[in-house]
Amino acid sequence: MRVIFREDQERREHEALSEDASFPDESEGRDRSTEPDRLRTDYQRDRDKILHTKSFRRLSHKTQVFLAAEGDHFRTRLTHTLEVAQIARTIARALGLNEDLTEAISLGHDLGHTPFGHTGESALAGCLARHKGIDPASPGAEALYRHNEQSLRVVERIENGGRGLNLTPEVRDGIVNHTGDLRAETLEGRIVAVADRIAYVNHDIDDAIRAGILSEADLPASTHAVLGPDHSSRIETLVLDMVETSASCDDIRMSADVWDAMMELRSFLFERVYTCDAVMAEVAKATHLIGDLFDHYVAHVNEVPAEYRDISEGDDLRAVTDFVAGMTDRYAKNLYQRLFIPSAPHR
Repeated sequence: MRVIFREDQERREHEALSEDASFPDESEGRDRSTEPDRLRTDYQRDRDKILHTKSFRRLSHKTQVFLAAEGDHFRTRLTHTLEVAQIARTIARALGLNEDLTEAISLGHDLGHTPFGHTGESALAGCLARHKGIDPASPGAEALYRHNEQSLRVVERIENGGRGLNLTPEVRDGIVNHTGDLRAETLEGRIVAVADRIAYVNHDIDDAIRAGILSEADLPASTHAVLGPDHSSRIETLVLDMVETSASCDDIRMSADVWDAMMELRSFLFERVYTCDAVMAEVAKATHLIGDLFDHYVAHVNEVPAEYRDISEGDDLRAVTDFVAGMTDRYAKNLYQRLFIPSAPHR
């Protein structure tokens, strides 16, 4: 049996992958130089570093959309991340791009997400605005906390006792540029950005159906006509269209009709799921909880764990933000109960 060393893998990649792929032996290099691994390429090492972080493990107890879901089958931030990685790797493989880089970006893209999903993200932005003397409702206030920027901070600064993970710049670029109108430098990073949307649009529909908020028949007929009649068909259509369209234009794109159908579904989710009464009732509770915890720790910054204070460079708001952002839903709820809900007296 022959051992396949790193150099062998790198040579195979140059032979097998598209010339447009990102190659680890052509990376811009890490901020701190290290000895190459004998078996793994640099992108494989980055994937493994992310996989072994505390932040990655905590994703299993961070909510995706349904903040008080009853049942074992609703998505968490971790299962979302794994679905993104699976979709992104399928696309990268079909296009002859680098699967290892794609997977590393996918696994790291949401490390900076707060407890309680995007609700927690908005709540933290509002907390920072209040403490900085900014109207939380003012334009730009939401930019005070963005999960993609926090994900980058996690891998660059928070993990590994404040030393960060020393990832390659291609992985860091893909992590911070995976959302909104941002655009990663690598094709692999751009795949993750679209795979993220493919994943959450489809699994949020699936979870909403499971929660009894939607039925498949409620979805717009126009999107059924373009994308297919069910969960599996939609993902297959979106992935195949993205592969074929990207191959024909040498960039990462979908055809206009398919992209528009996906975005129509996204708008439908905002109207029927993300802002429905059942979800908004939990949003209000989570927002209040995050606000109370944040205010408490700003007033008692000495109670923030030393690991966060040590890397904040004297910025108390930064230390509190890092601490609260890293909490799981369960930890935040238990902490809130301990701090603000008096225990019943013993009889």
